[in-house]
Amino acid sequence: MATLRVISGSAKGKRLKTVPGDSTRPITDQVKEALFNILADEVRDIDILDLFGGTGAVGIEALSRGAKSVFFLDTSHQAIKVIKENLEITRFSSMATVLRGDAFGYLQNPSRLGYDLIYVAPPQYKDMWAKAMRLIDAKPELLNDEGQIIVQINPIEWFEQSYDNFIEFDRRKYGDTELIFFEKPFEDFEENRPENQSGVRPVENDILN
Repeated sequence: MATLRVISGSAKGKRLKTVPGDSTRPITDQVKEALFNILADEVRDIDILDLFGGTGAVGIEALSRGAKSVFFLDTSHQAIKVIKENLEITRFSSMATVLRGDAFGYLQNPSRLGYDLIYVAPPQYKDMWAKAMRLIDAKPELLNDEGQIIVQINPIEWFEQSYDNFIEFDRRKYGDTELIFFEKPFEDFEENRPENQSGVRPVENDILN
């Protein structure tokens, strides 16, 4: 995998360590930059739950751009070690909590509620994203009313499932990476989102140079 770096913000240019093997789902700098271009100023002063932390690259990028805090979870000893090292490299250790533990167990018994952003990027091809979404749907108070969930998967992993407390409002595809965005529904959702009557934008294939 190519070397990761912090793209923008207070830690811009810092090189991040990676986790060897295939126990984590990598995100390229190009996709990460596209993601944060979408989030823009929405990342400032927010609390983030990164369920499958991996290298910590997404959460660290958020901290660099002004996020208030990130709670990192991962079951891999190697991933936890790399996240802690990357937080030290970027000097964000005091703004993060790093826990070696099961994401599904945490979602059923969380240490806090009311996150502004929940990032779901589990190991590939195991339908773990779908299980995580079902558990979040069962405990919607994990997310603030104006917060959002972002799922990062390979497009071939996607399948439809219904939720009682969340709706999809955007989707972006970058080669073999797809980002799906969810939020809590509002009564006037369809009136406020003119893209189509369902409130879901068509899939956009963003071209990265």
